[in-house]
Amino acid sequence: MIPRHLEGTIRRAMRTFPAVLITGPRQSGKTTLLRTVWGKTHRYVSLENADDRSRAQADPRSFLEANPPPVIIDEFQYVPDILTYIKTAIDEARKPGMWLLTGSQHFPLMHGVSQSLAGRVAVLSLLPFSRSEVDRAEEISPIEKILNRKLTSNMASKTRPPDLGDWIIRGAYPEIRANPKVDRFLWCGSYIQTYLERDVRNILNVGDLETFERFLKHCAARTGQLLNYSDLARDTGISVPTAKQWMSVLVASYQCYLLPPYHASVGKRLVKSPKLYFMDTGLASFLTGQHDPDAIISGPQGGAYFETVLLTEWLKIFSNRGEPPSIYFWRSLDGLEVDFIIERNGKLYPFEVKLTKTVSSRDAQSIEKWRSLTGEKTPAVIYSRVEKPVPVAEGAMALPWFDIE
Repeated sequence: MIPRHLEGTIRRAMRTFPAVLITGPRQSGKTTLLRTVWGKTHRYVSLENADDRSRAQADPRSFLEANPPPVIIDEFQYVPDILTYIKTAIDEARKPGMWLLTGSQHFPLMHGVSQSLAGRVAVLSLLPFSRSEVDRAEEISPIEKILNRKLTSNMASKTRPPDLGDWIIRGAYPEIRANPKVDRFLWCGSYIQTYLERDVRNILNVGDLETFERFLKHCAARTGQLLNYSDLARDTGISVPTAKQWMSVLVASYQCYLLPPYHASVGKRLVKSPKLYFMDTGLASFLTGQHDPDAIISGPQGGAYFETVLLTEWLKIFSNRGEPPSIYFWRSLDGLEVDFIIERNGKLYPFEVKLTKTVSSRDAQSIEKWRSLTGEKTPAVIYSRVEKPVPVAEGAMALPWFDIE
């Protein structure tokens, strides 16, 4: 198994919290991680199993007595009422690290967790592989170190440049990323059908899954773009309220992420809509019928997919450290834009994403204009397809896209 960076964060949480909940999309590796690392110390039971689910629904107290802690309860959202009984068990014998829970639907889960396990559970998210996990990087740098590391032109990449087209087309889900023999068409097709039949039906009573799948495809085609609910609803053939409701389903099940705009006043009118990102470029490219690695990079959506790769890498950096992402974008109505802004300890760190292999000072113009408006002087990064760091402008460095951490 490729080691997961979240493991250390789970261990840290288990020192003080009686329960740890691991959320994340289906097939992100939650079960594999818990059973591989804690399988010898914790018994395992899955509520996705029909027999176990029936027993837990019929008599939760007896079910927990038959599966006492330390225990891993997988996909517990199928029996949400069990949380009340877990709370009682924790209060009767409050010991850290006894309950490891997993679930694939964040919003419905959190409603029950906030009601029953507040103060008793640490909530963490496991997303698909990051680049550094695939490269088997052992050091997990603090976010401050990543943001403030000294950028010099003689820094050498720690890894051999990976194939960007392959990363976009196959995505980062563990099974398809770790095993090149896995057929992409079969895996992605099966994943989407399983997602529609299980997660969508469980979160939302959608009668017409065909229309929802069409909505999913339109979202995938809009990755890296400003979210316009009216256009999305019109193209799908649904109402705007329905589009908003269905988008909440995609966010709840970790298929999409809405990047908020940064609202600090800098003397200009700013865009207020979020940007929509599909959480895995492999699924997004499959849904939009793009299957050629070279064509997707050189095509009209190449820049949007590249931007999606970089955003999701940063989301994984925050998630693997157990922190909510403080990531934004900045765009004025007259077209000035900074792709990402990370807020940390009162400082703003600007990032631009350029698909080019040759970066020049022109690629730093948006950052320089933004700095002149805000007065910020923090180091700026331009992620691109360069193979080693290249100084671009004062306080701005072009970095390889694959060497984030």
